[in-house]
Amino acid sequence: MASGDLPAEANGLQLNFCKTLACDNFGLSDAERYVVQHTNPKRPAMVCRECGAFPPLLNNQEVLNELQRLRSYHCAGLPACRNEECQNFGLSVHTHKHLYHAFGYSGDRQRYRCKCCQLTFVDKWSGSNHKLAFQENLLAQLFTGYSVREICRKLEINPKTFYDHIEHIASRCRRKLAMFDARWVNHAEQFELASHYVPLQPKSSNGVFWLTTGDAKSGYILCQNVNYSPDEEPSGELDHDPFNTPARYVPYQYTTEANQPPSMLASSLRERIDQQYQVILARGNVEDPMGNLSSFHYPSKGALIRPPYTSYAHFLHVLSLCPDDRRITIYLPQDPLLRSAALSVSLPRIEAKSIDLMYVDGKWGKDLPIPKVDIVHMGWWRDRWAIAETAEHAKGLCYLAGERNDPKYWLQHASLERTAFYQARFQLLFESFINEPRRKLRPAGLLPVLDIFRAWHNLCYQNKYGVTAAQSLGLTSSPMALRELLS
Repeated sequence: MASGDLPAEANGLQLNFCKTLACDNFGLSDAERYVVQHTNPKRPAMVCRECGAFPPLLNNQEVLNELQRLRSYHCAGLPACRNEECQNFGLSVHTHKHLYHAFGYSGDRQRYRCKCCQLTFVDKWSGSNHKLAFQENLLAQLFTGYSVREICRKLEINPKTFYDHIEHIASRCRRKLAMFDARWVNHAEQFELASHYVPLQPKSSNGVFWLTTGDAKSGYILCQNVNYSPDEEPSGELDHDPFNTPARYVPYQYTTEANQPPSMLASSLRERIDQQYQVILARGNVEDPMGNLSSFHYPSKGALIRPPYTSYAHFLHVLSLCPDDRRITIYLPQDPLLRSAALSVSLPRIEAKSIDLMYVDGKWGKDLPIPKVDIVHMGWWRDRWAIAETAEHAKGLCYLAGERNDPKYWLQHASLERTAFYQARFQLLFESFINEPRRKLRPAGLLPVLDIFRAWHNLCYQNKYGVTAAQSLGLTSSPMALRELLS
């Protein structure tokens, strides 16, 4: 290997640096601090001269391009400036009211004018829903497990009409949630978030991963993204080249390198943590879980995004929603896909000492006292895990960044349970819909259903105490019925 330049920064963003917090090179992007090679894509492209870590390289502009894609999707159907030359482009009225004037009505729908470019536009979902009863019936059948074919037969519609209604419902749900999201992030004194990811369709091997971040206590889901774009075509080199654009697409010719699925039959928490490190190191790119796929089937339409680009853009979006002056805590599963992204984009907050990041694994009984805590260094990175165990419970925590490294406190409070439950609940409720044979290679049909499910989960779903996630955060006074969600 020989020294070389790092990928160029984009709009002041440079995400290529050592991700080892204890290393002197953490957060520093001076090329002379690293050994960089361009010739062999199968070998680490960057190695830290100080600690020997080998964080994969990223194209910074492509991370911003992916962030733009995610924001465009989240704003789809929301009232926002559509002038691409305007600085308010894509910023919703519901989250940025100060940027717009109310500008009369078009029929029964509210019209707005952008203060910057004077463009006028209509909030098309602000009027009454004339198909409310029909859509309520359709959604009720979808939530009770009927297939698309059965729903179409019962409602006497064709599949295209079904999907058109699903898109309309999803747009209404995005609009409804945008108001509650804004209410929460504007008034919360601090944020305690839990992030998690799973394959969107576990039985499909199509490389689509579902990243979710929500409130750790209430389970209110703030943001979710997938590394799949239904409206793009993949382009770029077969091997990832962070020095050229485009770099974020998985090419059609991508082939898997894993010989067999990773075995995860650990009998104890420590074994499970150790096995996960082995799974991570088996990847060609430690931040890319596609390296663990033993078989792969490219979606029949659209473009697959390399997971790290979606992960970095996901956390850029999440942190942009949280005001800079509020403290943030983020709980993460043991995986560099989320760890590296969260650490990198949180660098200003880490320097300001206003964020806590940590791995969390296992569960602990409510109000159960913490006995002796064992400190164990694990994995190639020698991560420092605090582990507590009893005959019935075991929980581990690896504090990654922050100034409040108090293992007993975090072992009592840190949890991924609510966010993981949300994803498991979706895959249970819509199992037949997710696993319909043709949909295994057509994930686009699931995207609007994800938006609908997030709205239902946040505003309608009641826990065992009869309280919704939005109620727990003080955003609503009572659960919302499906009819209210669609009106």
